[in-house]
Amino acid sequence: MNQTASFFAALERHRAVFAAVEQYAEQSQQLLDAVLNCLQAGGKVVWMGNGGSAADSQHLAAEFMVRYKAERGPLASIALTTDTSILTAHANDYHFDTVFSRQVQGLVRPQDVVIGLTTSGKSPNINLALQAANDIGAFTVALTGRDGGLVKDIAKLPIIVNFDETARIQEVHMFIGHWLCEALDLEITA
Repeated sequence: MNQTASFFAALERHRAVFAAVEQYAEQSQQLLDAVLNCLQAGGKVVWMGNGGSAADSQHLAAEFMVRYKAERGPLASIALTTDTSILTAHANDYHFDTVFSRQVQGLVRPQDVVIGLTTSGKSPNINLALQAANDIGAFTVALTGRDGGLVKDIAKLPIIVNFDETARIQEVHMFIGHWLCEALDLEITA
């Protein structure tokens, strides 16, 4: 297959997954409502993921803290993926499976929203962290894919992108994240 054909094949897979994005509208509205309630109560939005989902978590936390489009104040948000000292010390001294749950136990409060990005729904460190957040009383969200894995039964709001290709799942996660930022801009600057 030449590269042009490969490009169009990838584009067709992108179109296929985005043809079904409408089905996430109600869950995305629930996410917006939870985040608005959180921020109005003085809470923060906490993000986490592994690999590309870690980068997406950092990206979305930055959109909250800095800005998306509108000129507005910072929205309290943090990605648990950014402190290399915590990540490496915990993985070395304890276990990588608990690298996020330890941070959740130390940072999360009941008024917070905790969002885990996991394309498989099977990431032990995400699942344990969301359970820890549930135990604290925070609102938990999973942006996941495939069949939802184990996380669909842990998060209070699982948003499952029913597709098997990691890149396409992540593209939908970022669409939902960017829509959330846009919707918050409209709500906050209205």
